[in-house]
Amino acid sequence: MNIEGLGKVTLLDYPGLVACTVFTGGCDFRCPFCHNSPLVLDPAASPIPVGDVLAFLKKRSGVLEGVAVTGGEPLLQPDLADFLSKVKELGYSVKLDTNGNHPDRLSALIDGGLVDCVAMDIKNSPERYAGTVGIPDLDIAPVIASRDLLKAGLVDYEFRTTAVREFHDERSFRGIAEFIRPAKKYYIQNFVDSGAVIRPGLHGFSPDELKAFLDIVGDAAQTVGIRGV
Repeated sequence: MNIEGLGKVTLLDYPGLVACTVFTGGCDFRCPFCHNSPLVLDPAASPIPVGDVLAFLKKRSGVLEGVAVTGGEPLLQPDLADFLSKVKELGYSVKLDTNGNHPDRLSALIDGGLVDCVAMDIKNSPERYAGTVGIPDLDIAPVIASRDLLKAGLVDYEFRTTAVREFHDERSFRGIAEFIRPAKKYYIQNFVDSGAVIRPGLHGFSPDELKAFLDIVGDAAQTVGIRGV
C-alpha cells in the first residue's frame, strides 16, 4: 500500500463527517490540471507505513468519524481492500475518490462492504474525455461501467467535474449532463492552481460562468452544486 500522505483532519474531503484524508501514490491518468502531480508522476520511494496510519486511526477513534481515501488513483493499490478492511474494523466510514477507470476493483470493494461513499470524477463529455485526461488512446468503456455501477445505487455516491477553462465550455457540460443523467449527486469544482499541477498556466471560471454551467446540468441529478468559489 503506497500511502504518500495523511491529512489528519478535514471537514471538506468527506462531506458531513469529521475525517482524515489518506493520499495514495500513482495514477493511470495524466490530467493536465491534476493538483497532486507529485503523487501521479513521482510517487515516494519510502511511503508512510500502513501500520503508522492504522495506529493514528486507532488513537483518533471517537474523534474522527471517517477516512477519505484519494490519490493519485487508490484503486491501483493491490492491497487496498486489506487496508480498508482494517479501517472498517476500527469503526470508520470510508469514502473513496476514483477516476472510474477500474470498475471491477470498485465493484469488489462495494460488494465487500468496504466503502460507504464513492466520489467519481467525470472528466468531461465522452468525446473530450481522452484529451482531458491526457491519454490520447483512452478506452472510455471502463469509465462507463463505473458510472453504471454507481448509478445502480448499491453505495452512496457523487459525480464531480473539475472545471478548467482550457478544457470545458457549455458544450462540455451539455455532454456531461447527458452522460450522467439521471444521477444522485453532481458537483462542479472550480479549478484552482495548487502550484503543483501537471501543466502550469491553466485557469478556472468566474462564479457567474460556473452558475451558467450548473444551470445546464441542473436536471441531470437530484442534487447539484458548485464547489471551490
